[in-house]
Amino acid sequence: MSTTLQPAAPLAHRASEVSKTARRTGYVVSGIAVLFLAMDAAMKVIAAPQAVTATAQLGFAPQEVPVIGVIALVCLALYLVPRTAVLGAVLWTGYLGGAVAVNLRIGNPLFSHTLFPIYVAAFVWVGLYLRDPRARALLQPARRPTA
Repeated sequence: MSTTLQPAAPLAHRASEVSKTARRTGYVVSGIAVLFLAMDAAMKVIAAPQAVTATAQLGFAPQEVPVIGVIALVCLALYLVPRTAVLGAVLWTGYLGGAVAVNLRIGNPLFSHTLFPIYVAAFVWVGLYLRDPRARALLQPARRPTA
């Protein structure tokens, strides 16, 4: 008995594969990440004293804080636009990976500080995975054809 592989359905047809419950849950999870990231970026852009102090403890100069905030806002904008959400998630992964490296370099506690950006990145990706079929396609393991 021979089976043939069917071509993948176009993206428009796969969009219906995301259930309403998964999509809503994805928006809630993404919303939690977005609220945190937006607050963090805004505090950096306006150079709030708490943000400047915390960022200085990581080894950055005060004048670099607003620049970091603008970079975060660009990543956030890309993540919020459905068409560029996957790119935004990839950029957030890089940004948050840098945060892990900086926290590790200065010897911050592992679970509360150093790994915290990974927790945020998990919310970014889980939320996107639940609401966007492109993220599901990107993150699904490749299937081996059956002979």
